[in-house]
Amino acid sequence: MYKKIINLVVLVILITSFLLMTYYGVNTFHVKSNPIEPQDFQYHFVLISEETNNDYWRLIESGAIDAAKKHNVYLEYLGPSHANMSEHVRIFDKAIAGKVDGIMIQGISDKEFTPLINKAREKGISIVTIDTDAPNSRREVYVGTDNYQSGYMAGQALIEDTVGEQKVGVVIGRSAASNQDLRLQGFMDAIKSESRIQIVGVKESNITKTGAVQATYDLLKEHPDITAFYGTSALDGIGITQVIRTIRPNLNPYIITFDTLPETVELLSKGEIDAIVVQYPYEMGFRAVEMLIELKDGRHPEPLQYTKTEILHQKDLSSLQNDQKGDMAR
Repeated sequence: MYKKIINLVVLVILITSFLLMTYYGVNTFHVKSNPIEPQDFQYHFVLISEETNNDYWRLIESGAIDAAKKHNVYLEYLGPSHANMSEHVRIFDKAIAGKVDGIMIQGISDKEFTPLINKAREKGISIVTIDTDAPNSRREVYVGTDNYQSGYMAGQALIEDTVGEQKVGVVIGRSAASNQDLRLQGFMDAIKSESRIQIVGVKESNITKTGAVQATYDLLKEHPDITAFYGTSALDGIGITQVIRTIRPNLNPYIITFDTLPETVELLSKGEIDAIVVQYPYEMGFRAVEMLIELKDGRHPEPLQYTKTEILHQKDLSSLQNDQKGDMAR
């Protein structure tokens, strides 16, 4: 009798363990199908970012999501986890094969992206370039900053904010990206008539903070007399100030960089950064979705849809709207 009770208890334990294992296994490893299908919406659009977890691209995504909700659009947000040209191209090609209605993508490189943009158009997929244009392709609309003009504005700010000789170190996001090249070219054109200002070196950050740190360190090692820095992508200013604070705290260079990420704005408020070129990524994402809708509805919007660009100084912080969504989000 005692053995029967023991066996029964063991059996109950085994059955209970099996049921619990099955339950947690299903809930842990079973991927539920998405109940929301693209066909439930008016259109299926894809936003492909340079890197998905970049704060700047998250702001673009936020604008695109709000516009998609407003207009009953099914939106996918895709991209490499870290900036990687071959992975970026692969994701773009896969989106084209998915026969979506429209794609929003950067025109980073003519060589890699123009053939794919043209391929998408041949398949009836509408293409809006965002943040970086591809003017030699068959893209229908560009939405984003006038990158040459924004670089020119940065150069003008350096001229107006400084006196005396300036030796400038440039931290560029990616030298292969056309938007970065345009920002550098605009900056160079703005300062070329100022003999007191000279660019002494250019280093690439690969649009990462650690890359910006390394680029700044290398610039200072090669040119210890640098008096100013210009960062052309969102994380460059953060990396520049980190190096100055750590190894050259008495240097106090003039620093101008791009984008109002929270950490960059905080550095501006503390006086560690002198000026920021303000873009409006939320507006880019929102308007890009609306441009795709216009294209799919048979309308013909203006092909160049430049978003606003401003120079922000410490004294301007009280008027800065952190969300930068503007009236269109309300």
